[in-house]
Amino acid sequence: MTSLELAQKAAAILDNKKADELKVLGIRELSVLADYFVLATGTSSTHVKALADELEFQLKETGNMPDHVEGYRSNSWILLDYGHVVIHVFTAEARRFYDLDRLWQDAENIELNFLSEAE
Repeated sequence: MTSLELAQKAAAILDNKKADELKVLGIRELSVLADYFVLATGTSSTHVKALADELEFQLKETGNMPDHVEGYRSNSWILLDYGHVVIHVFTAEARRFYDLDRLWQDAENIELNFLSEAE
């Protein structure tokens, strides 16, 4: 699975669990941190944890294990690092506070076709 496919798969899983404000950012040209960031917002700290748990479970089923997971104690921002893809699951307050959307505004916005199908 390519890093783009992993990012899109992660976004689809999060979408199926009703994540808000889903975004996949291509950062390969801007940083050595990863190829893609996936940003998602949960409606509560419980929803954030459920999103991260489901994501980790389903990606494990496809043979993808995170290299690192952070933030389960806070439940306001959980980070799942899959090497070339880093997934950020926030509460709305944490997303506004950290404002990764603004910090990475020069990143490539990857179109998520399944989002338009659901509307």
